[in-house]
Parts: sequence; structure tokens; C-alpha cells
Amino acid sequence: MTSTITKTWPKMTSSEEFQFLTDLVMKHSTGDHTVVNLHDTHGGTTRFANNQVVQNVNSRRGLFSVTVAFDRRHGTATTTDFTAGAVREALKRAERIARIAPDDPEYLPPVGPQQYLSLPTSRPETSHAGPGRRLEYAREAIGQCKMENLNAAGTVSSALTIVGLAADTGLRAYEERTDARFSLTVQAGEATGWAAAAHRSIDHLRIQERTLAAINKAKRGADDPRELPPGRYTVVLEPPAVAGLLSWMMWMLEAKAFYKGTSPYSGKLGTRVIDRRLTLTNQPDHGDLMGYGFTSEGLPVTASTWIDAGVLTQLQYDRYTAKVHGVESLPTLESPYLSGDRPIGARIDDVIRTTARGILVTNFWYIRPVNPSDLTLTGMTRDGTFLIENGEIVAAVRNFRFHESPLRVFNQLDAYTTPAEAVTSETGKALVPAMRLHDFNFSSVTKF
Repeated sequence: MTSTITKTWPKMTSSEEFQFLTDLVMKHSTGDHTVVNLHDTHGGTTRFANNQVVQNVNSRRGLFSVTVAFDRRHGTATTTDFTAGAVREALKRAERIARIAPDDPEYLPPVGPQQYLSLPTSRPETSHAGPGRRLEYAREAIGQCKMENLNAAGTVSSALTIVGLAADTGLRAYEERTDARFSLTVQAGEATGWAAAAHRSIDHLRIQERTLAAINKAKRGADDPRELPPGRYTVVLEPPAVAGLLSWMMWMLEAKAFYKGTSPYSGKLGTRVIDRRLTLTNQPDHGDLMGYGFTSEGLPVTASTWIDAGVLTQLQYDRYTAKVHGVESLPTLESPYLSGDRPIGARIDDVIRTTARGILVTNFWYIRPVNPSDLTLTGMTRDGTFLIENGEIVAAVRNFRFHESPLRVFNQLDAYTTPAEAVTSETGKALVPAMRLHDFNFSSVTKF
């Protein structure tokens, strides 16, 4: 739904309104179990390219879904109309779908009442930010790039989302969540510099700092880049590059693959999988992460440890797999925090100045698995790849393609910083250190 309907749908769905719709569905449902979900979002995006704003819009999107189950047969129907009649019609459609659906052997009834963390998931400055505020930030980034005779392209976005979940088991959950994001690519000839940020508060995007960082990368990259031969190098990975590798480690923690023997972690639970100085935790209450109170199934989000001093301690379970294997606690990993014991410093410059020779990587992109059994990945460097010699950046280098496993290279760790923000289109947001790793395999040089 777009802003053209705001005259008839002006307010976000309140907790009382969600409760009214929930009671209506539960009263008229004939199913063995019934679940309702609400997602109500008001926000927008400002896009810019070639140093000019090309789009600046607000939108309103609402979705109310009803799931009904008869034994192991279940069906779901959705509506964007939150009136009582439309919601009752969605219930009827869900019941009709459920009656003709095949049995789902992994179906489980919804969970009962839960206790959730009270988290700072919503910030008023973000929920009140509109096209005007986002336009100011976009113009700030464009203006700085124009002063350097560089081209800017990117986005500024902000949104408030209401999330509601309820079931006939007594489950009730309701939460406001704000989201603000900034992404910028600066072009200098064929070279690019990039920066990104995400936060619950639009005031914490640090537009000027991020823009200057992207400008600096683009200008350095335009200085006659060298073409180095492929091979194994010492690398200094900035936090986004580290997050790109870490994200695949997290995605592969899925328990079903573990028990089938197709996971790179099969047989490794309780053993050391990465350098003993590294620990991966989930920190939903961290002010710089995007934690929330409950999952899509109504399970509570909790703080948890996944890799403790290099040792794998957790797997990611769906409810059915957890029941089969007698696992009661289902930890989450939506707010990843990777830290190391005794970091070298807080800034990547602290790693660079102690590097005799290596390759600095700003970011990886288009990362894809090559061999899931050992988590070998391939991808390319992007938005700033540089040669380091004697503790200084001495030249830009042409981008590489890599073939490497994070389970191997995170055991080749030499130095690292305290955790810093890492935001990419493929990884979401995490707090991870910059790292120096030895023996990183660049398999070829790219043509761009």
C-alpha cells in the first residue's frame, strides 16, 4: 500500500487494534489452531545517482495474515485491508485452503505464552523522519562528493514497522521496530569507494564520516592501480569483508544439515572451528545492533554464545528438528557480535601500520559457495583494494577473485581490532573486528 491511501488509513496499527483483530479471528475460527501475523510499515527511501536525487518517496504497507490448521493440514491467507469484514474473509480463505492442503509431517502447533526481553527497538527520531529529513542527508553526501568532482550514488531510508503475532494458545507479541539505513558509492573514473550504515536511530548514521571514507577510497583507487599476480597473500580485511565471510559461517549452522552430514560443521560441535581468540555471540540488547524481542514463530530472542574461544557451542534449530533431537533451548543469531581477546587496537589503521606487506580489502561481493562440505566460498574484492608495504598503503591494486573457506582463514588470524559496524547488502548488520589473515587465496585477477 502506498501513501495514496493515507487519508483513510492515517495511523499505525495500535496494540489495542491488533488485539481487537486477534479476538475477532479467534472467536470465529473453526480450526484446531489459529495464528495471526501483522506487519504494518510506514517509511520510505531517497535514492540518488550522478550527484542528483532521483527518487524521494514515502509508502505505507500493511499485511495481516491468518493461518489455520486442522490436525497437520494448514493454510494461510493474507489481506491488506484491516477492516473487520476483510479480516473475517481472510480467515475463511485460510480455512478453505487448510481443508484441502496435504498433511505437513513437520507441522507443530504454535507456542504458548512467552516472556520477551524489553529492547529499545524503536526510536522516535526515525519514526518521525520523512522525505525532508532523508533529503537533507542525501544532499549532504552529494555536496561533499561534488566538492571533490566525484560522482555519488546511494540511498537513505527510514521506516517504522509494527509487528504483531498471536495464537489461540495464548501467545501474544507486539513490537515497534524502526530502521534507518545509508549506502553510498563514490566513483572516480573506474575506481569506486563505498560506505554503509544501519541503525535504529537515523541520527546515528554518521553521514559525513561515511561519505568522507568513501571519497577517500575512491580517490586512492583512481591512482593507476597495479595488477598483482594471483596467489596467497597476507590480507587486511575491513569489517564488511569479515562480515561477508562470517555470514556464510552463520548460515551454515543449520541443524538439519548437521544431522544429515552435509554441513561443514558435521562432527565438530564442541570442537574448535576457528582461532581460539575469537568468540561469536548474539547480543540483542546491544545499542548498535538491530535486535528485536521475538521471532516469526513467537519464540523469545535471547543473548547467547555460538562460538566460545573458537569452539562451536550451538546450532540453529527449527522447532521440529529441535523436538526430534530433544533440544529445548532455541537460541537466535539475529544480532551477531564477533570479538577477540586482546585486540591490537580500535581502528583498522592499527592493523595496517603493523603489516609488512599485504592486501587491504574494503569489501567482498557476490560471495557464493563452491564446496559446502568445507565451506569453500568464491567472490570478488570491491570498492577499494590496496597494497600495503611497511605499514602504509602504497598503491591501489586491481580487484581479485578469491576461493577460500572462512573455517580455514579464521584459523590464520594474526591481528584484529575491537568490533566495529559492518553493513552490506548480503550480510545485514553485524559488529565484527577488522582482521589480518595470512595465506589468503586470491585465485585470479578480475577485469574490472
